[in-house]
Amino acid sequence: MTSLTETDLVRYSRQMRLPEVGEAGQGRLKAGSVLLVGAGGLGSPAALYLAGAGVGRIGIIDGDTVDVSNLHRQVLHGTGSAGQPKTASAGERLRDLNPEIEVVLIEEALTSSNGLRVIADFDLVLDGSDNFPTRYLTNDACVLLGKPNVYGSVFRFEGQASFFHASAGPCYRCIYSDPPPPALVPSCEEGGVLGTVPGIIGLIQATEAIKWLAGLGSSLLGRLLLFDGRSMQFRELKIPKNPRCKVCGENPEIKALIDYDAYCGTPKSTANPGEITAGELRAARAAGRPVRLIDVRETHEWAAARIDGAQHIPLRELPMRLSALSPDEEIVLYCQMGGRSARGRDVLREAGFRHVKSLAGGIQQWLRELSDSTPRAE
Repeated sequence: MTSLTETDLVRYSRQMRLPEVGEAGQGRLKAGSVLLVGAGGLGSPAALYLAGAGVGRIGIIDGDTVDVSNLHRQVLHGTGSAGQPKTASAGERLRDLNPEIEVVLIEEALTSSNGLRVIADFDLVLDGSDNFPTRYLTNDACVLLGKPNVYGSVFRFEGQASFFHASAGPCYRCIYSDPPPPALVPSCEEGGVLGTVPGIIGLIQATEAIKWLAGLGSSLLGRLLLFDGRSMQFRELKIPKNPRCKVCGENPEIKALIDYDAYCGTPKSTANPGEITAGELRAARAAGRPVRLIDVRETHEWAAARIDGAQHIPLRELPMRLSALSPDEEIVLYCQMGGRSARGRDVLREAGFRHVKSLAGGIQQWLRELSDSTPRAE
């Protein structure tokens, strides 16, 4: 336990009045350290409250930059931070909130090459990642290092949280042994998310981290907490430790970090001949090429925003409406970010359509590039 200063006694006085916390618990928080994997929708509220609670050392690893589309849920950042690294924006806010703590900023993605080294330097990991490769990487690194992993995930109106610690209970792989096919799991950017949901789940994660560091209460170890914002209901599932788990079971297969992008089937960011960029599509239309543009998103997405001149055919209806299209015409499909349109492209190609592409980055990239190219008043 680390000794408290007079400033600490004033700053944390309301928290220390809890008999379960007191000076001893507050001292343990001050001596503790948490690594946040991601400073996004989950990491934002968690970071704010961990800093406010007096966790002595908070690390943030994130290689992304702040985008205006993040701000409805990533409340750690502000409009003036748009374009800045999320770590820089987060560091500035946390140091203003609590200058008594140490903030460690790591402006890079968590990878197989740096995962063990980075995580080893902290007592506990709070997983705020938004993709399966990072989620499995975080879990496996925590198991290999014997570190607790506070898990959270959100999608649309729903979220889930748990506390994984393989030395005392299950890990993430005990529930989800293998990742789902990438095409079946749209991201929050593609599927949407109510901004308050990551706030709720992120604060549950922060609460679990604070309790564990301070040595109070019982955790979500062995339990998966499910939240539905539409009905405002919580449910709980028991999670047994899986003796056949690939990383924490009796005979583990995974004894070192692997290539998680390949394992999860995540495509590499290389040029795809089946894609057309926003700039290429604009140039083709400006040159008068007869490109048929098809929006494969759902009706509510089409109503909210669309590209001028596009035709709306939801992806689920595409196989039934092939007769309305010509196999000889040039077709470009788009969705929100490119995942669904790539699946639609494959459907058309299998049906004999030869000149079909998917818009890289979807309408999101189209609007971003349009905004960047629009002249602004000085």
